[in-house]
Amino acid sequence: MGVVNVTPDSFSDGGMWFTPEAGVAHGLELLEQGADILDVGGESTRPGAERTSEEEELRRVIPVIRELSRHKARISVDTMRAAVAAQAVEAGASMVNDVSGGLADADMAGVVAAAKVPFVVMHWRGHSDTMQHRASYDDVVVDVCRELSERVADLCARGVGRDQLIVDPGFGFAKLAGHNWSLLAHLDAVQSLGLPVLVGASRKTFLGRLGVPEGGKPLPPAQRDAATAATSVIAGLAGAWAVRVHDVASSVDALRVVAAVEAAR
Repeated sequence: MGVVNVTPDSFSDGGMWFTPEAGVAHGLELLEQGADILDVGGESTRPGAERTSEEEELRRVIPVIRELSRHKARISVDTMRAAVAAQAVEAGASMVNDVSGGLADADMAGVVAAAKVPFVVMHWRGHSDTMQHRASYDDVVVDVCRELSERVADLCARGVGRDQLIVDPGFGFAKLAGHNWSLLAHLDAVQSLGLPVLVGASRKTFLGRLGVPEGGKPLPPAQRDAATAATSVIAGLAGAWAVRVHDVASSVDALRVVAAVEAAR
């Protein structure tokens, strides 16, 4: 899953693909690099980010989704808003990736149920401006799996088919570095929920701190792709359904290595 951020303020590449033309061009480039799905988002969810208005989010994503769909791309819309999800599906998106898992908008479950499209349910404890204050767990793996199970049960009760659901442990969302490493080390526990698992660790800050002295400034996002590819290997070995990445080429190569090793067993 290749990331197409149509935003001016995303943590990794904010502003680089902000215009519709740039977003489309970037999406086509990611397809050439081997992306199976393009995840188009118009609202930054980096820590501390303020919310974008619904009108602005629609203005950003709909033209990009519509044009990429003309190129037969499989498109996911990265949104927490039901209205954006509905219009994105009409424009050509075939999947909804909601970092709030349907918690941010009470109408999301109904939209996804009616559209009958795959729905990514991420572990979430609040919006970007407050989420890091909620990074407290008794056991992060147990707690995340339990909270994801609760979301799945609630969504199914609201009419979403279990076969539509994909779970995401939410790396970097209400998680400190140690929480992220624990989840990455125990993806088998997330897999045990019995649903496809999406891993979205790409360029996250905990990767940027690797090899940096205590108190030092993390590596910039663009210098975290090798570490991201390593997480893709871990995800692949754990049987993850997909990885969501900014640099597609390096993770495609990483997953080819995993596939070759698995085939040789």
